[in-house]
Amino acid sequence: MKNDYTIRLETKSDYREVEYLTREAFWNVYRPGCLEHYVLHVLRNDPAFVPELDFVMERGGRIIGHVMYMRSQIQADSGHTIPIMTFGPISIAPDCKRQGYGTILLRHSMEAARKLGAGALAITGSIGFYGKSGFVVASTKGIHYFAEPRSAEVPYFLIRELEPGFLEGVAGTYQDPAGYFVDESAAEAFDAQFSPKEKLKLPGQLA
Repeated sequence: MKNDYTIRLETKSDYREVEYLTREAFWNVYRPGCLEHYVLHVLRNDPAFVPELDFVMERGGRIIGHVMYMRSQIQADSGHTIPIMTFGPISIAPDCKRQGYGTILLRHSMEAARKLGAGALAITGSIGFYGKSGFVVASTKGIHYFAEPRSAEVPYFLIRELEPGFLEGVAGTYQDPAGYFVDESAAEAFDAQFSPKEKLKLPGQLA
């Protein structure tokens, strides 16, 4: 078990370092360049942001990881609204990836979310990574992603109960918190504050 790191809450003095980390972690991964560092910047001021679940991971005096949580909800077919949470972006410094730090940070933050009262987490992500931490394809629990037909297989929309049985008997639809949908021109203007990096169109990108 690794013991060369500490996990603590993010402070305002960390903001720019964390935005830089996030930019490095996501650059050219899902699209040429990235939006995630601007999404993070915007979400800190969103009413759904959960500051008690805004964690940084440090090693050797340097921030190597970050995750933030947002309050979200399932619109149940019964007409009820079921409060849950989501998280992201979750970032690990490129030179520290595939060393177990992401899983450690994720599991630390999920336990903190459970203690804070979150009954379930819904995310979009890779089942190959998140499945190791208990996530399943959400449709297997009767929860569907707003942007896809209910009949569609949506392997990237995942859910995990933090409270056993929390989703028992529940069917409904989930939509990402509005704060995740940012204006791309505003994101470009924000990115201009950082050192220039080359945007590349690479195989496997989503956009």
